[in-house]
Amino acid sequence: MVRPSTPSSLPFATRVGDVSVLFGFIAVAFLVYFPALQGTYLWDDAGHLTRPDLRSLGGLARIWFEIGATQQYYPFLHSAFWFEHQLWGQAELGYHVVNVLQHATAAFLFGLVLRRLAVPGPWLAAGLFALHPVCVESVAWIAEQKNTLSLTLYLAAALAWLRFETERRPWRYGLATALFILALLTKTVTATLPAALLVMAWWRRGSLRWREDILPLLPWFIAGGAMGLLTAHFEREMIGAAGADFNLTFVQRLLLAGRVPWHYLSSLLWPFNLTFIYERWAIDGSVGWQWLYLGGTSALLVGGVAAARRGRRGGLAAVLLFGGTLFPVLGFFNVYPFIYSFVADHFQYHASLALFALGGAGLFWLRGRLPALGHAALVAALGLGLGMLSWKYAGEYRSAETLYRATLARNPACWMAHNNLAILLVESGRAGEALPHYEKALRLRPSYAEGEHNLGFALNRLGRPAAALPHLERAVALKADYASAHNERGVALMGLNRFDDGRAAFEEAVRLNPRLGMARRNLGLALASAGRTEEALPHFERAVELMPEDVEAQVQYATALVVLGRINDALARFERALALDSENGRIHLQYSIALRRLGRVAEANQHQRRALELEPSLAR
Repeated sequence: MVRPSTPSSLPFATRVGDVSVLFGFIAVAFLVYFPALQGTYLWDDAGHLTRPDLRSLGGLARIWFEIGATQQYYPFLHSAFWFEHQLWGQAELGYHVVNVLQHATAAFLFGLVLRRLAVPGPWLAAGLFALHPVCVESVAWIAEQKNTLSLTLYLAAALAWLRFETERRPWRYGLATALFILALLTKTVTATLPAALLVMAWWRRGSLRWREDILPLLPWFIAGGAMGLLTAHFEREMIGAAGADFNLTFVQRLLLAGRVPWHYLSSLLWPFNLTFIYERWAIDGSVGWQWLYLGGTSALLVGGVAAARRGRRGGLAAVLLFGGTLFPVLGFFNVYPFIYSFVADHFQYHASLALFALGGAGLFWLRGRLPALGHAALVAALGLGLGMLSWKYAGEYRSAETLYRATLARNPACWMAHNNLAILLVESGRAGEALPHYEKALRLRPSYAEGEHNLGFALNRLGRPAAALPHLERAVALKADYASAHNERGVALMGLNRFDDGRAAFEEAVRLNPRLGMARRNLGLALASAGRTEEALPHFERAVELMPEDVEAQVQYATALVVLGRINDALARFERALALDSENGRIHLQYSIALRRLGRVAEANQHQRRALELEPSLAR
């Protein structure tokens, strides 16, 4: 085995060359991921980016010290998002650029780690990782900055550890440990790093030493275990990875663990049918062929052990690194995406490195067995093919609608994609187009409270409350504490002139979720319509606190203030509504009426004229 060079032994030309390689990876990454750079926010991006209440210095402190302040307790990730928001706010481009830069940096660090380990073809392996389309989901999806950032820190920690192995200096150990902790605080899969380092030490020397190898990594194992337990708690209690969809038997979990790695291996070898959401397999121990995956995994491990006994440890090391890094998502622990599918491309972002290392070594081995020109042509063709596939897949991440339609083209039975595409269609004013997708989602997932609610919501927006009501009744029957469904049920009841029942539904929604701004607004409107404006006012006030960007809430609050004779207070609300939507003729007209009551006739006339310019029909 070639002994890795120490940092001080690297010649100046090599260091200059490394900088060139880094910039080369960055250039290639931006070229490949160019279609995704203008991409909009996707599925759960809003849940990861910094909320308004966390954008101050006090919010940054909450990110670190308040469990539950963010969707998951990944404080370094959310600190990165916080800092990025200070630089460019909500502009999507900035987040995409950071993801691409981190992916390129991770590829570069991967090459450095392999070179340090004296693995043949380190830059070939790094190039495969940089270009492979299986990475697109992690790089093109803003929320998966937790993947690109955590892998960058993971590899930096590994490199620092390898240097510590050569020079046993406390500061090097401290640096490696600090980088590992930051990686842990970005994504929990990095808890597998200390085990990976032990596998690499065994691969190089054929044995492990307690004092030199294992003992210094014990604090890392403890920290990783603690973070894993915390993340499992979050997944179960706060994100919702519990219930019937996650009630798998031990046999089912064992079968799942045997099958999952083969899916990822096949997608690495044949990346022509990648998709955002894969089919959710039916795991059944009574079906004989499902045991073949577990049998194949067992045979692979037995063969690897036999080869290792003969001194060929590379294959077993790659299998252990690949499977070990996948361990958190093999099925033994519940993670929320299992509700849709047991596999996802971003789950193997870290684990795939082991197989890319094997692939790079294989390409290097071919160099001595092919003519130089033939080998160069092979590498170029492989790189070009992977890059073109990544470009194609990156284009699917331009918008949520594009992504869901591409998903349905490959996985028509994906109820989540049908449901989420329908939500987008409703939001863009195409509720009629949404109905078939909602109906398909409910056929695929019959006892789906959210789907019943969403279909009822769309029908209400189409002015069909009679058709909406049964779906909303079904939603609250499936999930009695579903505040949004109670609220939407109230909308349907009001549309059917069942005013008392509608008001009661709104009251129930507010009771279940006092922070549901839409229910507050609707309850206020129901009370005001019944002549109980004084009772309605606190609900309107709370609605505008909860939904400061909601124009209708501002207008309804202002209208109630006018009814109660508080004209000056009402003007402030009308002005806020106009600041949010200055092209709304109805608001200008209502504002003019309030101004006229205060004797501000000239201003009132100006807004009345503007109202008629914008909406001539208001003259009637």
